[in-house]
Amino acid sequence: MENKIGKYEIIKELGCGATSTVYLALDPFSNEQVALKLFNLEALQDNTRAKALRKLLLNEASLAGKLTHPHIVKIHDAVMDGDINYMVMEYVEGESLEKLAEVDHLLPLNRVAEIIYKCCKALDYAQHQGVIHRDIKPANILLSGESDIKISDFGSALIESQQTTQVSGVGSPAYMSPEQIKEQVLTYQTDIYSLGVTMYRMLTGKLPYDARNNYSMIYQIMNIDPPPPSTFRPEAPHALDAIVMRAIHKDLKQRYQTWDEFAHDLVAFTSNEVHEQDEIYDTEKFDTVRALTFFKNFSDVELWEVLRISEWHHIAKDESILSEGEEGQALFVLALGTVKVLKQGRLLSLLHKGDCFGEMAHLSEREFLRTTDVVTKTDVTLIEINPDVLEKASAGVRYQFSDAFLRMLAKRLAVANTRISHLLNDHGEDA
Repeated sequence: MENKIGKYEIIKELGCGATSTVYLALDPFSNEQVALKLFNLEALQDNTRAKALRKLLLNEASLAGKLTHPHIVKIHDAVMDGDINYMVMEYVEGESLEKLAEVDHLLPLNRVAEIIYKCCKALDYAQHQGVIHRDIKPANILLSGESDIKISDFGSALIESQQTTQVSGVGSPAYMSPEQIKEQVLTYQTDIYSLGVTMYRMLTGKLPYDARNNYSMIYQIMNIDPPPPSTFRPEAPHALDAIVMRAIHKDLKQRYQTWDEFAHDLVAFTSNEVHEQDEIYDTEKFDTVRALTFFKNFSDVELWEVLRISEWHHIAKDESILSEGEEGQALFVLALGTVKVLKQGRLLSLLHKGDCFGEMAHLSEREFLRTTDVVTKTDVTLIEINPDVLEKASAGVRYQFSDAFLRMLAKRLAVANTRISHLLNDHGEDA
């Protein structure tokens, strides 16, 4: 085969299936590595199955450039015409969750919760773009590093904006919701069900239903209540059982009504059940920053970027964070707790959850000597951002930080003006 497909330079083959071959390729214009999926035309002969398959490929190709989220594989380009048909996607180094859904490779409970939480957030984003995935399973979730995930394979997706008839009967039977099996009108709750089954398998290495064939599987999905995950993973607490069983409830009214509900329960589990407090998990981080005033105008996508460029610290009461006269440009946002701002030992102010400090060093754009001491008044959780890293962030994130700084400075100026006004009034009365 030639070493180019379209404008893309082929580096090596990554995998081959019945209907497509995936290559690692180079986009010469952006100089970025991409995954190029070349479709096998022989599998697309003019028959019913081939027409359905072509429709699925066109379906996924139509999403090129439309789903931009850090936990969804981005589709850059698609050519679905003529003799050569291919799709160009973001290249993700890593493997799918399939291996980690096997009994001898299971992840710790907290890692599973973190991965499923990120899936919730990604699928919530997709839902708001009018997209229902319809084929959520471990094989369609890629893992990069310990817990960074990307959802892939939107070929089966239901896309609200498209006027064409959707292909029915798609998806993987073991992960299909009861309403999907009945070919009823689907909502995002079918993805909630499939993600619940994925979570069950990630926790136990087993599917909720022990079936020898698809017919038995479909019967059980429609009629049998599965045992909770703790049946096969005794250390799984009741709270985790409850989350999974609600996600895979047959009754839509009893199933999670929103992705936020699902995600919220995962955060509560991580916070309440997991006691390894040396590390702050992404579930807790995202939920925390989403609630902070400083980040109120940031989109979810921008907040995920903030998590990638920041460092988080737990600091005990009465510890020094910054000292007057020292050099430094790092800026900080208080995620939890209270700090004292001191000048030559005198208390200037107290800063609380959602406040920032150290931003003047960043805004000065030069070597900066700290002008105050900052000491913890309580135990605190601190978000630290290196300005050099922030400068390399996306334009959207940089804008949001600048906007947040302006709002914070305006608030402080208003407080200072009020204090000056009170001082002047007191001075007038004394006179």
